[in-house]
Amino acid sequence: MKKRRPTLQDIADQVGATKMTVSRCLRDPDTVSEGLRQRIFEAAETLGYIPNRGPDILSKSTSRAIGVLLPSLTNQVFADVLKGIEAVTEPAGYHLMLAHYGYSPDVEERTLASLLSYNVDAVLLSESQHTDRTLRMLETAGVPTVELMDTRNPPIHQAVGFDNVAAARAMVEAMIERGRRHILYLAVRLDARTLQREEGYNQAMRAAGLQPQTLRRAERSSYSVGATLLDEVLQQYPQADGLFCTNDDVAIGAYFECVRRGLEVPGQLAIAGFHGHDVGQVMAPQLASVVTPREAMGTRAAQALLARLRGETVKDAIIDLGYRIETGGTL
Repeated sequence: MKKRRPTLQDIADQVGATKMTVSRCLRDPDTVSEGLRQRIFEAAETLGYIPNRGPDILSKSTSRAIGVLLPSLTNQVFADVLKGIEAVTEPAGYHLMLAHYGYSPDVEERTLASLLSYNVDAVLLSESQHTDRTLRMLETAGVPTVELMDTRNPPIHQAVGFDNVAAARAMVEAMIERGRRHILYLAVRLDARTLQREEGYNQAMRAAGLQPQTLRRAERSSYSVGATLLDEVLQQYPQADGLFCTNDDVAIGAYFECVRRGLEVPGQLAIAGFHGHDVGQVMAPQLASVVTPREAMGTRAAQALLARLRGETVKDAIIDLGYRIETGGTL
Protein backbone atom coordinates (compact mmCIF):
# COMPACT_ATOMS: atom_id res chain seq x y z
CA MET A 1 0.00 0.00 0.00
CA LYS A 2 1.33 3.44 -0.96
CA LYS A 3 2.33 5.41 2.15
CA ARG A 4 1.29 8.99 2.80
CA ARG A 5 4.14 11.33 1.98
CA PRO A 6 5.18 14.12 4.37
CA THR A 7 3.93 17.50 3.18
CA LEU A 8 5.07 21.10 3.43
CA GLN A 9 2.44 21.54 6.14
CA ASP A 10 4.04 18.75 8.20
CA ILE A 11 7.37 20.59 8.10
CA ALA A 12 5.67 23.89 8.90
CA ASP A 13 3.90 22.38 11.92
CA GLN A 14 7.17 20.94 13.22
CA VAL A 15 9.20 24.17 12.98
CA GLY A 16 6.40 26.61 13.83
CA ALA A 17 6.36 28.43 10.49
CA THR A 18 3.83 28.90 7.73
CA LYS A 19 3.61 26.51 4.81
CA MET A 20 4.43 29.42 2.46
CA THR A 21 7.63 30.18 4.38
CA VAL A 22 8.73 26.53 4.20
CA SER A 23 8.02 26.43 0.47
CA ARG A 24 9.97 29.64 -0.09
CA CYS A 25 12.91 28.32 1.93
CA LEU A 26 13.12 25.07 -0.02
CA ARG A 27 12.99 26.97 -3.32
CA ASP A 28 15.39 29.75 -2.32
CA PRO A 29 17.09 29.19 1.06
CA ASP A 30 18.56 32.70 1.25
CA THR A 31 15.08 34.21 1.64
CA VAL A 32 14.76 33.07 5.28
CA SER A 33 16.97 33.53 8.33
CA GLU A 34 19.82 31.11 8.92
CA GLY A 35 18.30 29.66 12.09
CA LEU A 36 14.91 29.00 10.51
CA ARG A 37 16.53 27.66 7.38
CA GLN A 38 18.50 25.12 9.41
CA ARG A 39 15.38 24.01 11.33
CA ILE A 40 13.40 23.60 8.10
CA PHE A 41 16.12 21.51 6.43
CA GLU A 42 16.52 19.35 9.53
CA ALA A 43 12.76 18.75 9.71
CA ALA A 44 12.60 17.93 6.00
CA GLU A 45 15.39 15.40 6.43
CA THR A 46 13.89 13.84 9.55
CA LEU A 47 10.47 13.49 7.93
CA GLY A 48 11.89 12.19 4.66
CA TYR A 49 10.20 14.96 2.71
CA ILE A 50 9.97 14.39 -1.08
CA PRO A 51 9.29 17.56 -3.11
CA ASN A 52 6.10 17.60 -5.16
CA ARG A 53 6.99 19.20 -8.46
CA GLY A 54 3.46 19.12 -9.82
CA PRO A 55 2.53 22.68 -8.85
CA ASP A 56 5.75 24.05 -10.34
CA ILE A 57 5.14 22.17 -13.56
CA LEU A 58 1.59 23.46 -13.83
CA SER A 59 2.39 27.07 -12.94
CA LYS A 60 5.64 27.48 -14.86
CA SER A 61 5.14 25.00 -17.72
CA THR A 62 8.59 23.63 -16.96
CA SER A 63 9.82 20.47 -15.29
CA ARG A 64 13.62 20.87 -15.29
CA ALA A 65 13.62 17.39 -16.79
CA ILE A 66 14.96 16.09 -20.09
CA GLY A 67 13.63 12.90 -21.65
CA VAL A 68 16.24 10.51 -23.02
CA LEU A 69 15.14 7.65 -25.26
CA LEU A 70 17.67 4.80 -25.42
CA PRO A 71 17.39 1.74 -27.66
CA SER A 72 19.54 -0.42 -25.36
CA LEU A 73 20.43 -0.47 -21.66
CA THR A 74 23.20 -3.06 -22.07
CA ASN A 75 25.16 -1.54 -24.95
CA GLN A 76 28.27 0.32 -23.75
CA VAL A 77 27.76 2.86 -26.54
CA PHE A 78 24.72 4.34 -24.84
CA ALA A 79 26.25 4.16 -21.38
CA ASP A 80 29.06 6.38 -22.67
CA VAL A 81 26.62 8.74 -24.37
CA LEU A 82 24.63 9.01 -21.14
CA LYS A 83 27.79 9.86 -19.20
CA GLY A 84 28.39 12.78 -21.57
CA ILE A 85 24.80 13.99 -21.22
CA GLU A 86 24.86 13.92 -17.42
CA ALA A 87 28.14 15.85 -17.33
CA VAL A 88 26.19 18.81 -18.76
CA THR A 89 22.67 18.44 -17.38
CA GLU A 90 23.53 17.68 -13.75
CA PRO A 91 25.46 20.93 -13.07
CA ALA A 92 22.72 22.87 -14.88
CA GLY A 93 20.06 21.56 -12.50
CA TYR A 94 18.24 19.29 -14.95
CA HIS A 95 17.47 15.67 -14.23
CA LEU A 96 17.10 12.96 -16.83
CA MET A 97 14.08 10.77 -17.41
CA LEU A 98 15.39 7.65 -19.13
CA ALA A 99 13.25 5.36 -21.25
CA HIS A 100 14.14 2.19 -23.16
CA TYR A 101 12.51 1.15 -26.43
CA GLY A 102 14.54 -1.82 -27.70
CA TYR A 103 15.09 -0.45 -31.22
CA SER A 104 11.35 -0.63 -31.94
CA PRO A 105 9.80 2.48 -33.57
CA ASP A 106 6.40 1.55 -32.15
CA VAL A 107 7.76 1.20 -28.62
CA GLU A 108 9.65 4.48 -29.08
CA GLU A 109 6.32 6.11 -29.97
CA ARG A 110 4.56 4.81 -26.85
CA THR A 111 7.51 5.65 -24.63
CA LEU A 112 7.73 9.17 -26.00
CA ALA A 113 4.04 9.70 -25.27
CA SER A 114 4.68 8.74 -21.66
CA LEU A 115 7.70 11.06 -21.34
CA LEU A 116 5.80 13.99 -22.84
CA SER A 117 2.97 13.41 -20.37
CA TYR A 118 5.45 14.37 -17.63
CA ASN A 119 5.99 17.70 -19.38
CA VAL A 120 9.72 17.20 -20.03
CA ASP A 121 11.44 20.36 -21.24
CA ALA A 122 13.39 18.68 -24.07
CA VAL A 123 13.97 15.26 -25.62
CA LEU A 124 17.12 13.42 -26.70
CA LEU A 125 16.42 10.75 -29.32
CA SER A 126 18.74 7.92 -30.33
CA GLU A 127 17.25 7.36 -33.77
CA SER A 128 16.80 9.43 -36.91
CA GLN A 129 13.77 7.50 -38.19
CA HIS A 130 10.45 7.77 -36.36
CA THR A 131 6.79 6.91 -36.80
CA ASP A 132 4.42 9.57 -38.10
CA ARG A 133 2.73 9.77 -34.69
CA THR A 134 6.07 10.32 -32.97
CA LEU A 135 6.77 13.25 -35.27
CA ARG A 136 3.28 14.69 -34.68
CA MET A 137 3.66 14.42 -30.91
CA LEU A 138 7.00 16.21 -30.97
CA GLU A 139 5.54 18.95 -33.16
CA THR A 140 2.57 19.36 -30.83
CA ALA A 141 4.76 19.39 -27.70
CA GLY A 142 7.02 22.03 -29.22
CA VAL A 143 10.02 20.98 -27.12
CA PRO A 144 13.61 21.07 -28.42
CA THR A 145 14.99 17.76 -29.68
CA VAL A 146 18.39 16.41 -30.63
CA GLU A 147 18.88 13.13 -32.47
CA LEU A 148 22.05 11.17 -31.73
CA MET A 149 24.41 8.88 -33.65
CA ASP A 150 23.51 9.81 -37.24
CA THR A 151 24.37 12.80 -39.41
CA ARG A 152 23.11 11.54 -42.77
CA ASN A 153 19.36 11.92 -42.36
CA PRO A 154 17.75 15.37 -42.02
CA PRO A 155 17.02 15.94 -38.31
CA ILE A 156 13.78 17.15 -36.77
CA HIS A 157 15.70 20.03 -35.18
CA GLN A 158 19.32 19.05 -34.61
CA ALA A 159 21.52 15.97 -34.94
CA VAL A 160 24.81 15.19 -33.20
CA GLY A 161 26.87 12.24 -34.34
CA PHE A 162 28.94 10.98 -37.23
CA ASP A 163 28.54 9.54 -40.72
CA ASN A 164 28.02 5.78 -40.34
CA VAL A 165 28.28 5.16 -44.08
CA ALA A 166 31.58 6.99 -44.46
CA ALA A 167 32.99 5.39 -41.31
CA ALA A 168 32.16 1.87 -42.46
CA ARG A 169 33.55 2.53 -45.92
CA ALA A 170 36.81 3.85 -44.47
CA MET A 171 37.30 0.74 -42.33
CA VAL A 172 36.59 -1.68 -45.17
CA GLU A 173 38.93 0.30 -47.44
CA ALA A 174 41.64 -0.16 -44.79
CA MET A 175 41.02 -3.92 -44.88
CA ILE A 176 41.18 -3.98 -48.68
CA GLU A 177 44.43 -1.98 -48.65
CA ARG A 178 45.95 -4.79 -46.60
CA GLY A 179 45.14 -7.30 -49.32
CA ARG A 180 41.80 -8.70 -48.12
CA ARG A 181 39.53 -9.68 -51.00
CA HIS A 182 36.80 -11.85 -49.45
CA ILE A 183 35.44 -9.62 -46.69
CA LEU A 184 32.03 -10.37 -45.18
CA TYR A 185 29.84 -7.96 -43.23
CA LEU A 186 28.32 -9.39 -40.04
CA ALA A 187 25.12 -7.42 -39.36
CA VAL A 188 23.29 -7.76 -36.03
CA ARG A 189 20.29 -5.84 -34.69
CA LEU A 190 19.12 -4.56 -38.06
CA ASP A 191 18.48 -0.95 -37.09
CA ALA A 192 19.08 2.04 -39.36
CA ARG A 193 22.73 2.43 -38.33
CA THR A 194 23.51 -1.22 -39.01
CA LEU A 195 22.04 -0.77 -42.50
CA GLN A 196 24.02 2.44 -43.05
CA ARG A 197 27.22 0.57 -42.20
CA GLU A 198 26.22 -2.11 -44.69
CA GLU A 199 25.87 0.63 -47.30
CA GLY A 200 29.40 1.85 -46.56
CA TYR A 201 30.72 -1.71 -46.70
CA ASN A 202 29.02 -2.28 -50.06
CA GLN A 203 30.45 0.95 -51.46
CA ALA A 204 34.01 0.02 -50.50
CA MET A 205 33.73 -3.51 -51.86
CA ARG A 206 32.19 -2.51 -55.18
CA ALA A 207 34.64 0.36 -55.67
CA ALA A 208 37.43 -2.24 -55.42
CA GLY A 209 35.65 -4.61 -57.82
CA LEU A 210 34.88 -7.07 -55.03
CA GLN A 211 31.66 -8.94 -54.23
CA PRO A 212 29.91 -7.84 -51.01
CA GLN A 213 28.28 -10.47 -48.83
CA THR A 214 26.31 -9.88 -45.63
CA LEU A 215 25.32 -12.33 -42.90
CA ARG A 216 22.40 -10.99 -40.83
CA ARG A 217 20.97 -11.62 -37.38
CA ALA A 218 18.00 -9.70 -35.97
CA GLU A 219 18.71 -10.43 -32.30
CA ARG A 220 20.61 -8.29 -29.80
CA SER A 221 24.34 -8.05 -30.42
CA SER A 222 26.57 -10.11 -28.14
CA TYR A 223 29.83 -12.02 -28.04
CA SER A 224 27.94 -15.29 -28.51
CA VAL A 225 26.24 -14.01 -31.67
CA GLY A 226 29.69 -13.18 -33.05
CA ALA A 227 30.87 -16.69 -32.31
CA THR A 228 27.78 -18.19 -33.95
CA LEU A 229 28.23 -16.06 -37.06
CA LEU A 230 31.88 -17.09 -37.35
CA ASP A 231 30.77 -20.72 -37.39
CA GLU A 232 28.45 -19.89 -40.31
CA VAL A 233 31.23 -18.04 -42.10
CA LEU A 234 33.55 -21.05 -41.89
CA GLN A 235 30.86 -23.42 -43.10
CA GLN A 236 29.39 -21.32 -45.91
CA TYR A 237 32.26 -19.03 -46.93
CA PRO A 238 35.53 -20.93 -46.38
CA GLN A 239 37.29 -18.48 -48.74
CA ALA A 240 36.58 -15.53 -46.40
CA ASP A 241 39.71 -13.62 -45.38
CA GLY A 242 38.10 -10.71 -43.53
CA LEU A 243 35.14 -9.86 -41.31
CA PHE A 244 33.73 -6.37 -40.85
CA CYS A 245 31.35 -6.43 -37.90
CA THR A 246 28.55 -4.00 -37.11
CA ASN A 247 29.96 -3.51 -33.60
CA ASP A 248 32.75 -4.62 -31.30
CA ASP A 249 30.65 -7.19 -29.40
CA VAL A 250 30.22 -9.22 -32.57
CA ALA A 251 33.85 -8.73 -33.60
CA ILE A 252 35.21 -9.85 -30.22
CA GLY A 253 32.95 -12.89 -30.18
CA ALA A 254 34.19 -13.85 -33.64
CA TYR A 255 37.80 -13.29 -32.56
CA PHE A 256 37.57 -15.56 -29.51
CA GLU A 257 35.88 -18.25 -31.58
CA CYS A 258 38.88 -18.03 -33.93
CA VAL A 259 41.17 -18.50 -30.92
CA ARG A 260 39.13 -21.50 -29.79
CA ARG A 261 39.42 -23.07 -33.25
CA GLY A 262 43.10 -22.30 -33.68
CA LEU A 263 42.61 -19.83 -36.53
CA GLU A 264 45.23 -17.10 -36.81
CA VAL A 265 44.05 -13.48 -36.60
CA PRO A 266 44.92 -11.60 -38.71
CA GLY A 267 46.96 -14.24 -40.54
CA GLN A 268 44.04 -16.33 -41.77
CA LEU A 269 41.21 -13.93 -41.02
CA ALA A 270 41.19 -10.17 -40.45
CA ILE A 271 38.53 -8.85 -38.05
CA ALA A 272 37.28 -5.30 -37.57
CA GLY A 273 34.55 -3.92 -35.32
CA PHE A 274 32.78 -0.64 -34.75
CA HIS A 275 32.74 1.88 -31.86
CA GLY A 276 36.11 1.21 -30.22
CA HIS A 277 34.87 -0.27 -26.93
CA ASP A 278 37.38 -0.44 -24.08
CA VAL A 279 37.56 -4.23 -24.08
CA GLY A 280 38.58 -4.33 -27.74
CA GLN A 281 41.16 -1.59 -27.29
CA VAL A 282 42.94 -3.35 -24.40
CA MET A 283 42.83 -6.93 -25.68
CA ALA A 284 45.90 -8.39 -27.37
CA PRO A 285 46.00 -8.11 -30.28
CA GLN A 286 44.14 -4.79 -30.16
CA LEU A 287 40.88 -4.97 -32.09
CA ALA A 288 40.67 -2.95 -35.29
CA SER A 289 37.65 -0.70 -34.93
CA VAL A 290 35.96 2.54 -35.92
CA VAL A 291 36.42 4.62 -32.78
CA THR A 292 33.39 6.86 -32.25
CA PRO A 293 33.07 9.92 -29.96
CA ARG A 294 30.30 8.54 -27.78
CA GLU A 295 30.77 10.61 -24.63
CA ALA A 296 31.43 13.76 -26.69
CA MET A 297 28.16 13.14 -28.54
CA GLY A 298 26.25 13.14 -25.28
CA THR A 299 28.01 16.30 -24.12
CA ARG A 300 27.44 18.24 -27.34
CA ALA A 301 23.84 17.11 -27.61
CA ALA A 302 23.07 18.22 -24.04
CA GLN A 303 24.84 21.55 -24.61
CA ALA A 304 22.78 22.12 -27.74
CA LEU A 305 19.52 21.37 -25.90
CA LEU A 306 20.30 23.64 -22.98
CA ALA A 307 21.28 26.46 -25.35
CA ARG A 308 17.89 26.23 -27.01
CA LEU A 309 16.13 26.09 -23.64
CA ARG A 310 17.86 29.40 -22.92
CA GLY A 311 16.24 30.78 -26.07
CA GLU A 312 19.22 30.56 -28.40
CA THR A 313 18.53 29.71 -32.04
CA VAL A 314 19.85 26.61 -33.79
CA LYS A 315 23.21 27.49 -35.33
CA ASP A 316 24.13 24.10 -36.76
CA ALA A 317 21.36 21.66 -37.60
CA ILE A 318 23.95 18.89 -37.96
CA ILE A 319 26.99 18.60 -35.68
CA ASP A 320 29.35 15.95 -37.08
CA LEU A 321 31.97 14.90 -34.53
CA GLY A 322 33.72 12.50 -36.88
CA TYR A 323 35.38 9.14 -36.12
CA ARG A 324 38.81 7.54 -36.08
CA ILE A 325 39.99 4.37 -37.79
CA GLU A 326 42.02 2.21 -35.40
CA THR A 327 43.73 -0.57 -37.34
CA GLY A 328 44.92 -2.30 -34.15
CA GLY A 329 46.44 -5.74 -34.51
CA THR A 330 43.59 -7.70 -36.12
CA LEU A 331 43.90 -6.44 -39.72
